Amino acid sequence: MAEVSGSCDPRFEQVRQAFESNFDQGLDVGASVAVFLDGEPVVDLWGGHLDLERTRPWREDTIINVWSTTKTMTAICALMLADRGEIDLHAPVARYWPEFAAAGKGGIEVRHLMSHTAGLSGWQEPLQVEDLYDWEKATGLLAAQEPWWEPGTMSGYHAVTQGYLVGEVIRRVTGRTVGRFFAEEVAGPLGADFFIGTPASADDRVAPVIPPEGLPTESDFEPGSIAVRTLSNPRLDGSESQTVPWRRAEIPAAGGHGNARSVAAVHSVIACGGEARGVRLMSPEGCEVIFEEQSNGPDAVLGVPIRFGMGFGLSGEMMPVGPHTYFWGGWGGSIIVVDLDTRMAVSYVMNRMESGLVGDLRGASIVLAAAASVAGD
Repeated sequence: MAEVSGSCDPRFEQVRQAFESNFDQGLDVGASVAVFLDGEPVVDLWGGHLDLERTRPWREDTIINVWSTTKTMTAICALMLADRGEIDLHAPVARYWPEFAAAGKGGIEVRHLMSHTAGLSGWQEPLQVEDLYDWEKATGLLAAQEPWWEPGTMSGYHAVTQGYLVGEVIRRVTGRTVGRFFAEEVAGPLGADFFIGTPASADDRVAPVIPPEGLPTESDFEPGSIAVRTLSNPRLDGSESQTVPWRRAEIPAAGGHGNARSVAAVHSVIACGGEARGVRLMSPEGCEVIFEEQSNGPDAVLGVPIRFGMGFGLSGEMMPVGPHTYFWGGWGGSIIVVDLDTRMAVSYVMNRMESGLVGDLRGASIVLAAAASVAGD
C-alpha cells in the first residue's frame, strides 16, 4: 500500500483512493494532490519519494518544477492587471511594448498572447537552453520576429515563449518582473508556496523531476512543421530543471516551482469569484474574462483540438468538463482544474514525468474523483 500523508475530508475519500492507486499501480514515485472547496482546503495529500530508489520521502513542504502549470500563474497576473484597468487585453501589444510592433506585429493584441494565437510559438533564431535565462535576449528576439501564421486565425501552443511574451507586457506596465509581481501580489498575500524564479532558501525543499522516457523526436512530426520549430529550439529533455540556473531564472511558461497545495490555493480564489480567505485578487467580472473564447480547433503544436479562453483551456473536445470550468497542466502530468459553479479547484503535481504535453490518466483520475465527490454531496 502507498504511504500517503496529509488530510482528506471524508466526502473526498474517492480522491484519496485515486491518489493511492497511482502509487499502488507503480504510476507515481512522489506526488501531491490538493482540493479546495469554497476557498478552503478539503484535500491536502502527499506521498511517495523524491528518487527512483525510494530512499528520500516526499514531504509536506516539498516543491517541484511544475512546467506549464506555471503558465496559469502568469495568466492570473495579467488578468489581475486587466481587471484593474492597467492592461487592455484587446489592445495591441505594442501599446505597452513598442518594439514588439516590428516585423508586421503591430496588430497583435494581448489576447493573442494569452491564447497561443499570436504566431510566435517558438524562436526563429537558434537558441541554447542557457538563452532562456537571459530575459532581454529571449524577449528581444521575439519582438523582432515575424509571426509564423496570421495572428488570431488558429492556436499553436506557445510552449515556452508565452511566458516571455505575457511577462514582458507585465514588466512594461508595472516595472516589475512577472516573478516579483506574482510574489508580491499573489503568493505573498495568499501564503502560497509557489515561485517563478525559485530562491536559494528553498533549494533544500526542491524535488528533482524524473525526466520522461521515449520523448518524441523530429521524425515523429512533419519536417519543418510549426510543431518541430516550436519544440526543438531549444530542445528540452526535462533534465534542465534539475539545475540551479533553471531554478533561479524566471521562465514564466515552464519554470515555476510549487506543489499541489500552492497551485490549488491560488486558483481557489478564482473559483470563488476572485476572493477567498480574506484575499481578493480580482472582481467576479474579471474572473469571467477567462471564459471569452479566443480559439477553438486543432492546435498546430499539440496536434489535438483545443478550445482556448483568456489564458486557459476551456471545456471542449479535449477536456469535456463543465461549462464554467477552466484548466491547464504541465509537461509530464501536473494539472489544475477549476470549476466556478462548484467553487472547486483541484491540483495534482508529481515528479515522474510522462512524455505527453497534454496530461495523462494519473491527474485525470484525481479530477474525476473530485468531481464525483462534489456531485455526491
